[in-house]
Amino acid sequence: AGFIKSPLSQKRLTQDSVELYCEAIGNPIPEIQWWFEGNEPNETYAQLWDGARQDRVKINATYNLHSTSTIYIANLTSEDSGMYECRASNDPDRNHLSKSPKVKWIRSQANVFVIERPDITTRVISESGKLILSCNMTTYLAISGHEWIHGDKILHTDGDSSPFTSYEIEGKKEEHSGIYECVYKTSPVIKGQVNISVGPQVLAYKKSEHGNEGDTGVLICKSSSFPAVDAWVWYKNGQEVSARIINGSGRYIIKSSGNKTELRILKLSIEEDTGDYHCNATNSYGSGSAIINLRVRSRLAALWPFLGIVAEVLVLVTIIFIYEKRRKPDEALD
Repeated sequence: AGFIKSPLSQKRLTQDSVELYCEAIGNPIPEIQWWFEGNEPNETYAQLWDGARQDRVKINATYNLHSTSTIYIANLTSEDSGMYECRASNDPDRNHLSKSPKVKWIRSQANVFVIERPDITTRVISESGKLILSCNMTTYLAISGHEWIHGDKILHTDGDSSPFTSYEIEGKKEEHSGIYECVYKTSPVIKGQVNISVGPQVLAYKKSEHGNEGDTGVLICKSSSFPAVDAWVWYKNGQEVSARIINGSGRYIIKSSGNKTELRILKLSIEEDTGDYHCNATNSYGSGSAIINLRVRSRLAALWPFLGIVAEVLVLVTIIFIYEKRRKPDEALD
C-alpha cells in the first residue's frame, strides 16, 4: 500500500470544524484507519471511529479503484489539538488479534492546532446620518490587516495591525440592514459579526395588480430587511384574509417563506375581490406593511376596444361609399 494524498496540518479556532483527507492505493485495495495522539505527556495513540467524541467525529471512506477516507470534526475544543494519523494496510492479517501482519501499517500524520477563540466586541452607532460599525478584538495573534464584508462584497480592506477596526456607512439603518463581517487577517483568520437589525421594510412586488374575472390573481410582497420576517399576515380592506375564514369560500391560498409572501385568489370575482390588500410582516424588531390594489376586469373588457375599432372602420367605409356614389362622373375625353 502507498499514499496518493496525505492529510495536511491545520490551525483552527475553538468552535470551528476541521477536515482531514487521506488517499491510498495498493493491490488488494488497502483499508484506512484514523488514529489520534493528544498533547498530554502520557497520552498514546487511540483509534478514532465514526461517532466518537459525542458524535462530533464523522468518518467517510470509499473503496473503489483505491481507498479514500475523510475525517471531519465539528465544534472543536482545545482537547482536539494533537497528532492525527492516517494508517493504511492491505495485509490480510492486519486486523488479526493473534497474528502480526507481515506488512506493517503505513502511516501519514498531520498536526491540528486548536487555538482559543478570542472575544470580539461589536457595536453599531448612528450619528449625523451615518452608521459606524466597529469591532474590537482581545487578541494574542499577529494581525496583518482587516476586511469588511457584506454578503459576497468586500467593502473595505486595509493593512492595519490594530485590534480595533471600524467602517462607516452613509444613510439610515432601514436602508442598510443586514449582516456585516469584520475579518482579521490572522492565522487562522478570525471573523466578527455586526448585525444592523430593523423591523420589516415591506415592498409590494406591484402596487397595482390587474386580473380577469374567473382567472387566478397573484399578489406578492417582499422584505429584504434583517432579521428575516417571523410571520406574514394578509388583510383585505382591514379584514384578515385566510383560506379558512374569508367568506368560507376557500378561494384564498397564502404561501409564505422567509422574506416573501404570496396570496393567490382563485376564480376572481369583480364584486368580491376588487379592492386594497394589505400584507403585514412581523419580526423581533417590529412590523411593517404594504398595500396592493387589485382590479378585476370582465372577460369581455378586451372585446370593447376591438368592437370600437370595427365600428370606426364601418363608419369610414360607409362615408367613402356614400361619397363615391354622389360624386359626379368624370367627363368623357374628346
